[in-house]
Amino acid sequence: MHEACSDRRFFSRGLKPQYSTMRRKITTGSTRTNWHKSWLNAHGIRVTGGVQHASNLGWEGAVIEETRQNHLLSANTFPLLLIALLLLLAGCGGGTSPSPINQPPPSESNPTPTITTILPNSSLAGGAAFTLTINGTNFVASSMVNFAGSAPVTTFVDSTQLTAAIPASSIASTDTLAVTVTNPAPGGGTSNPMNFTITSGVNLVPTTSSLYPSCAPAGEQFVDSVDNQLTVVGENFVADSVVRWNGSDRPTASNGSIDGLIAQISANDIAAAGTAVVTVFNPPPGGGSSNSLTFTITPGAVDPQSIAVDPTGKFAYVMNGGCDGGVGGNVAMYTIDATTGALTSTGTINGNCPGLCLPSSVVVDPSGKFAYLTTGSETFGSAGSVLMYTINATTGALTPMGTIATGTDPVSVALDPAGKFAYVTNSNSNDVSMYTINATTGALTSTGTIATGADPVSVAVDPAGKFAYVTNCDSNDVSMYTIDATTGALTSTGTIATGTNPVSVAVDPTGKFAYVTNSASNDVSMYTINATTGALTSTGMIATGTVPVSVAVDPAGKFAYVTNSASNDVSIYSIDAATGALTLIGTIGT
Repeated sequence: MHEACSDRRFFSRGLKPQYSTMRRKITTGSTRTNWHKSWLNAHGIRVTGGVQHASNLGWEGAVIEETRQNHLLSANTFPLLLIALLLLLAGCGGGTSPSPINQPPPSESNPTPTITTILPNSSLAGGAAFTLTINGTNFVASSMVNFAGSAPVTTFVDSTQLTAAIPASSIASTDTLAVTVTNPAPGGGTSNPMNFTITSGVNLVPTTSSLYPSCAPAGEQFVDSVDNQLTVVGENFVADSVVRWNGSDRPTASNGSIDGLIAQISANDIAAAGTAVVTVFNPPPGGGSSNSLTFTITPGAVDPQSIAVDPTGKFAYVMNGGCDGGVGGNVAMYTIDATTGALTSTGTINGNCPGLCLPSSVVVDPSGKFAYLTTGSETFGSAGSVLMYTINATTGALTPMGTIATGTDPVSVALDPAGKFAYVTNSNSNDVSMYTINATTGALTSTGTIATGADPVSVAVDPAGKFAYVTNCDSNDVSMYTIDATTGALTSTGTIATGTNPVSVAVDPTGKFAYVTNSASNDVSMYTINATTGALTSTGMIATGTVPVSVAVDPAGKFAYVTNSASNDVSIYSIDAATGALTLIGTIGT
């Protein structure tokens, strides 16, 4: 503030006592004198507007009218007052605009909110208090929910969501109520209305149709150490429906739709192998318990998808997809008995999204130093990645060393026999991603893509590094390619029919035979390979377990292994060296 405005002691100390019986009136048309009017009024000098008088002293529209009561001003007192007033007014600036010092700060205008959905959008008359979720846009921290003319306690979640605590008294009787959101001034306004229906009668008995996930390995989390969330899908759910785990209530919320609930499952609930009964309960009036669904806690890995054997024949690696949505997906490590081919578990690498998310294929490089694993994304249609590992030559243990992006929804990876090139099938974009491999570090570098058939699932390279084969699950065939020895580029040479929904292909170490698993017909297609052109010729089929999804051949060409995702086991076959025919010799659980 200007010094003349701040030196109030000059007026209060020297003038006010002398004019206790005198009233002076200052009239003004200027808005800039409001602060001065307040100060002068406080010191016994009235300030008004619209007064005109013959004995005026004018200053920017201000008029000072003196009236004497009982006492006359002394000759030297009035000039002193006048000078002081002029100093005060002049010190605060000229003109008619408000002083910048006294202007309020500008404020931003609030937007007008909109509502897209409310959850729930109905309840029964006489029901219990509940929390209403309002989804929309342009919400601010001071937004208020209006529920049929009342203002429930509103909680700001973010600019797209609010919650409101609706008391039981607001839904005491049947009605259709309007729900709106109001943003305060400046700006602001009231949103579009959304109807909330209060119905008569009683709660219906809920029904359940599915769980997601429906299983999990014992001791492993659904998502991470905090978010073990079970989704229950069904009908007749209400705002206060609750999910029960073996008869005990679990914290329950809507999943954002009228037919889904989310329940928080504790680590203790899935600590040991077994089963749990899942139901949904609707409270009175009416209501009751739903039909039950079974959640399975498995003793080990679930849904084996791919198997790879190292070039020394000492180690095998099985990629387990886990339960629905990749829950509990892992890579299981085994040692191989050189005489019998039997597998012995040596541990797993576990993970969930993000990271080891929706794993689908595993392969070992020809040097036995590196392993590669394709993983997807939580969002269908999104790019995935290849996880790269180093291999302990003594134990076969895998150690992560990095990742590289792939195409859309990768499902399989294969390497050429020299360890120079890598190929990844991308099922949603119907192509193969091609990479070069750094022989020292194992790092991959992208070199482009090539088109395949419909929904490519698996890719394999012959041991001479001249040909590549891709199974196309939706077109029920195998795409055949030649490989450029210098660049690794693929060139298409045609297709050949398979069984129903082929998902994996492998070539034996001699380069004479190829095998394709057919997941819908539960068998393996067998082929011979033309050494000059790479063309495949069918030689028959052999039965597998349920839903076979991967096949691998040991380095000696004596055994073949097929993972069966629905029966949770591996089929073991011997290979006829002359014809390539497979003979089943046993199975092992995963």
